Amino acid sequence: MAPNVLALLPEYILTITGVLVMLADPLFPDEKARKPLGWLAILGTVAAGLASWYQLRFGVLHAFYGTIQVDSFSVFFHLLIAAVALVTLLSSLDYFEGHANVAGEYFALVLFGATGMMLMTCSVELLMVFVGLEISSISTYIMAGFRKGKAPASEASIKYFLLGSFATAFFLYGIALAFGATGSTRIDAIAQGLATTSAPTLAFLSLALIIIGIGFKVSAAPFQVWTPDVYQGAPAPVVGLMSTAPKAAAFAVLLRILFSGFPAYEHRWAALIWIIAALSMFVGNLGALMQRDVKRMLAYSSIAHAGYLLVAYTAFPADGIASACFYTAAYAAMNVGAFTAITIIGGYNERARTIDDYAGLALKRPALAAALGLFLISLIGIPFTGGFFGKFYVFSAALHSGNVWLAVIGLLNSGIACFYYLRLLAALYAKPAQQNEHATYSPVTVPAAIALTFTAVATVLLGIAPNRILGLAQRSASVTTNQSSPLQPSAGTVSSTGTH
Repeated sequence: MAPNVLALLPEYILTITGVLVMLADPLFPDEKARKPLGWLAILGTVAAGLASWYQLRFGVLHAFYGTIQVDSFSVFFHLLIAAVALVTLLSSLDYFEGHANVAGEYFALVLFGATGMMLMTCSVELLMVFVGLEISSISTYIMAGFRKGKAPASEASIKYFLLGSFATAFFLYGIALAFGATGSTRIDAIAQGLATTSAPTLAFLSLALIIIGIGFKVSAAPFQVWTPDVYQGAPAPVVGLMSTAPKAAAFAVLLRILFSGFPAYEHRWAALIWIIAALSMFVGNLGALMQRDVKRMLAYSSIAHAGYLLVAYTAFPADGIASACFYTAAYAAMNVGAFTAITIIGGYNERARTIDDYAGLALKRPALAAALGLFLISLIGIPFTGGFFGKFYVFSAALHSGNVWLAVIGLLNSGIACFYYLRLLAALYAKPAQQNEHATYSPVTVPAAIALTFTAVATVLLGIAPNRILGLAQRSASVTTNQSSPLQPSAGTVSSTGTH
């Protein structure tokens, strides 16, 4: 297989499957369910994940004149994005019941969005990163407003699009300034150009603008203003996707840029990341304390978790990259699981919105309440869950690097977070409110049960048996801190370094 094809094999599979879904969608009558298209999308996502796993045996792949580099780092995030997309598709198969005429477009957009996210994680050229970012962003902009006819959904889509376009401009200006300062937009060439640049201030300004653009995508403070409204208005399965997979891709890009492109400026950008991390934790947790709407509460929670994850960026490269990768996986499992449960409980019309609407859920849906409770205690960071080990790893990396105060701030904010997570958890097992006594919930379908089980098992395994994911995360760190991409590669090359 040609290296150019092999390097982007998962992206090719997702794109072809998405096109097939779009071509087949008009063949269905308006009133007919699009579940077969959903199963086709699921099949394509599984195939893309297997293709990513297959790429591991080749070590490092370079393609398209060095703009693409597939290694353990990119494969880690490819597998994570494929897993999130798979859970999203499973939880969405019955979500559009009664609204079948829009489901085909939705399944295709999930695939196209995942394609852009995967492209971001394996790109080592900033303009290629930008292409992947736009593919991912356009898909999520549309999906945010997919509950057609609902005013909050339209508001969410427009607000996300406008603010997202504004943030993208910062990222693009940062790329332009990086080229002006170093003469290249290749990440490895930028690292070499920083040693001889005559405009170090311009170079740091370019990095600051890039951090602002990515900070919006990961909803880190003070770039988080869009998050609560968009999460509240967007469909629940879309929120589960956009709160995990695009963030994972953006964090992967930021890891490559900071540790591989700008290591010479670490003493400067580490201070900036320190401030953003602390601000995100406080803004997210204090904002969540004041919310009664569950989706808005989890929106502020996602801001706080972006802060926890950014703590890893201030650690030594090997520890910081590995802990950031592991925390991203743990957060994806528990957060997409939580939104899968919310999707099942609320349905398309979102019958359960506030904490009061969840009161007494355990009496009618004990298994569903138990699963949601598991995700909540993992988000808190209770032992034997992925959330606990993720926080432990991140804070330990910060302590080993001497960032004691940032670790203390993280622990303090973890204590604050207990209040709003436990408030929802208590509601699940409390006596139902009078208006909830006769509430009915949709039955849990087989695909949704599979998605919920998959995320619950992943959350537990990441807490009690994290070695396999931890090993892949550590391999990712070693690849990222020792970039081997040649400055003048051919169109496609394969290196056996790093194979297992």
